[in-house]
Amino acid sequence: MTLTETLNSAAIILSTAGITNARLDAEVLLAHIIRKDRVWLITHRDDVLGDNPQQDFDDAIRRRIRREPLQHIIGSQEFWGLEFKVTPDVLIPRPETEFIIEAALAIVHKRNQQVRIIDLCTGSGCIAVSLAKELTSANVIATDASEKALAVARENARNHGVADRIRYLEGDLFDPLEELDIRGQIDFIVSNPPYVRAGDMATLQPEVKDYEPLMALIAGPEGTEIAQRIIKHATEYLKKNGALIMEMGLGQAEALINMVEATGTYAKPEILKDLAGIERVLVARKV
Repeated sequence: MTLTETLNSAAIILSTAGITNARLDAEVLLAHIIRKDRVWLITHRDDVLGDNPQQDFDDAIRRRIRREPLQHIIGSQEFWGLEFKVTPDVLIPRPETEFIIEAALAIVHKRNQQVRIIDLCTGSGCIAVSLAKELTSANVIATDASEKALAVARENARNHGVADRIRYLEGDLFDPLEELDIRGQIDFIVSNPPYVRAGDMATLQPEVKDYEPLMALIAGPEGTEIAQRIIKHATEYLKKNGALIMEMGLGQAEALINMVEATGTYAKPEILKDLAGIERVLVARKV
């Protein structure tokens, strides 16, 4: 079959299996397998796909039908204009998490100023690496409870040339930092923590609940348990006017604002909405 016929057939199969954006997924998978871009597919639509690539493509389509995430099949995801390796050991970077990067950059006066950053629940390292790329004199400490996630994060840091400015520590939230003399010295604490309520797990898409790490998704019965711990302890490490910048789940803004105000150590928090108008990121400055 030609490339067009191959893609048309795959798109029908994926669509019948309930996959949204079936044609796009088919194009991304085929482009990955033959190591070309999607523009090349269009300009070579009448080319015939060889037997070996066809078999690999068929295998990829079967994996996608089982609702395995596209990013796991191709092994990467773009975030902040950078390509990040992803595996089942890390949360797949989402576009809405880029608002954390935007919020931090909006506070910084010069991209080459020296700042110290803590990235909690770093996962793939997408936040830490993106900030290190943008802020050329930044030094980052990134923590995660998963050793396997940290291995992925380290590889991403090496791939983007910032490994010398990011220190990765294994442990729960602030626990790995207790022995470091950095209290009151941090400019930013950033985090995309788990924020899904345990009772909502069954409502998630199969790509999420069946393939992504539960420890990166589930926070507890309320969904705000991890965020509450971060809010409570962040001011121990932030310098005056330092900022906590944290992603949150749908409908959690009011609860998190109340937590921030209850500490008495932050100024009035700011809530940033994503492109869908959903309250997505909390920004709280230490006073």
